[in-house]
Amino acid sequence: MLKTGKIWRILAYFVSIGFWAILCLTPVVALAAREKSPVTVVKGIYLTAHTASDTKAMEKIIQLIDKTELNAVVIDIKDYSGYILYDSQIDEVKKLKTKKIVIKDVPALIVKLHEHNIYVIARQTVFQDPILAQKKSNWAIKNKQGGVWRDNKGLSWVDSTKKEVWKYNLDIAKEASELGFDEINFDYVRFPTDGNMADAVIPPLKKRNAAMANFFSFVSEQMKAEPVYISLDFFGLVMENHTGMSIGQQISGAADKVDYISPMMYPSHYGKGHLGFGNPAAFPGKVIDNGMKLGTPLFENQRAMVRPWLQAFNIGAVYGAKNIRAEIETVEKYPNAGWLLWNAANRYTDAGLKANQ
Repeated sequence: MLKTGKIWRILAYFVSIGFWAILCLTPVVALAAREKSPVTVVKGIYLTAHTASDTKAMEKIIQLIDKTELNAVVIDIKDYSGYILYDSQIDEVKKLKTKKIVIKDVPALIVKLHEHNIYVIARQTVFQDPILAQKKSNWAIKNKQGGVWRDNKGLSWVDSTKKEVWKYNLDIAKEASELGFDEINFDYVRFPTDGNMADAVIPPLKKRNAAMANFFSFVSEQMKAEPVYISLDFFGLVMENHTGMSIGQQISGAADKVDYISPMMYPSHYGKGHLGFGNPAAFPGKVIDNGMKLGTPLFENQRAMVRPWLQAFNIGAVYGAKNIRAEIETVEKYPNAGWLLWNAANRYTDAGLKANQ
């Protein structure tokens, strides 16, 4: 006769066999990897991290997007200061203390925006990076007279030829991808322009285009497995001046390496006398038409499409419905991937925008 304790041990044995049998027969369901968002013609607006972190401000932004043709936002995750503006978990960022948390819950923000079918782009400044130049002075652009070089605003830049700088920014871009952004937009991908350039230790003029093209190739290769699109911000004049303009921004060196190029075609930023205009800002349609006409052919049979930044601020002229609509309609006459509106203060209305269909 079996003792009670032995009976329980036998029952436990058979129960465990049954459990493992069930477990073995249960199909393993693999979580599907996140894929890139469907290709869309983006019509977006720029937002600072502070706006993106403000619940009431974002409610108004979402309402504006819901009722107009807008369908995208570009949000700062690393701005002109160089600080990473969310709770980055990158070892180097934590070590150098280069984060300043403004957006507390990026994934939740992205989920909310996606619920409204809003395409979400992360804007990441790259080589203008005062805080990184301060923390890692050996990565900074040096002054021939000694110390770290600074531009007219007193801002320091990092050396765009240093692989360590590339890797630092790559890690941020990959983390942004993991957080759920649809696209990474790299800004300040160039050599500096303002300041005593004769004192800056940077490559000679003829080598700057190649140096920047090498960075674009690095980004293309290292980000190809990520479920995000890649875009670059360029000066607006690159659509007309194809030399690289001494800063390394040459469409031909980037168009086969990224998905979108966004020239900043703000009419107010074209010099007096451009196209014979005393005030180019007063003629947005003609200024942008000239750039699109001269630059669009450079995108034919290339990976990249053009998606210009457009003026939505009052410099040189008032940019209300008439001027904003003139910019948009001019861009849309050409093959393009949409457009982005820039207002540094994030003051947007439906002026110049079509109602959502």
